[in-house]
Amino acid sequence: MFNAKVKSEVLKGIIDVVSPLVNEVKFNITPKGISLRAVDPAHVAMVDLEIKSDAFDEYKATNMELGIDMDKFASIIRLSTSNDMVNLEYDEDTNRLIIKIGNLVRKMGLIDTTGMPDPKMPNLNLPAKVVLKASELTQGVRASETVSDHLALTVNKDDFELFAEGDTDTVNLKLPKDLLLELDTNSKCKSLFSIDYFSNMIKPVRGDDPITIMIGNDNPIRVEFNIAENKGHVTYLLAPRIESE
Repeated sequence: MFNAKVKSEVLKGIIDVVSPLVNEVKFNITPKGISLRAVDPAHVAMVDLEIKSDAFDEYKATNMELGIDMDKFASIIRLSTSNDMVNLEYDEDTNRLIIKIGNLVRKMGLIDTTGMPDPKMPNLNLPAKVVLKASELTQGVRASETVSDHLALTVNKDDFELFAEGDTDTVNLKLPKDLLLELDTNSKCKSLFSIDYFSNMIKPVRGDDPITIMIGNDNPIRVEFNIAENKGHVTYLLAPRIESE
């Protein structure tokens, strides 16, 4: 059984987090909420998402799995405005998800979850942690997108730095410790990442909401933030690009 009522903006938040990485996902439904974990087809990035049941206005569920085509789901949810209420109901007889937005009813066929993997979250010991406002980070990433296809992130005990270099132009964003919400490292850490992936990971975070970044030297980066008015949590992992000598 799965029957829920929720503001459209919560579902749009889920779509914004998941869609840039994967199209077909397995939603793990429990009485406590919804979770999913998926790796992108190139095996460069992973997303781990949890939404608590109290993020919904109404929520009744038993343990089950729903295979969702995110493109199809997004096309339906984007017919709503952010304040619209959306009703979700699983029809066991037809194996379809019934989505109601106002007077509109869409019955969406689900994907067989049998062959879908259950990726494990690697236990990474990343030595540096930075917490900063999304707006600060977004500005630097947007500036970098027109210059290069990758960016370097550096953390030391005094500041956090983003650097991108193209054929003719460079972008540099340096935030001293007093402009950061948190900075914790015992050594200088630096890694290089794809701008496309990194940009998609931070886009769902708005304004001054905090983003947590954990980083090492040429290690995957861990990016974390809350959604759904802090009733949902997102963790991304992104593999580094290794600089050739």
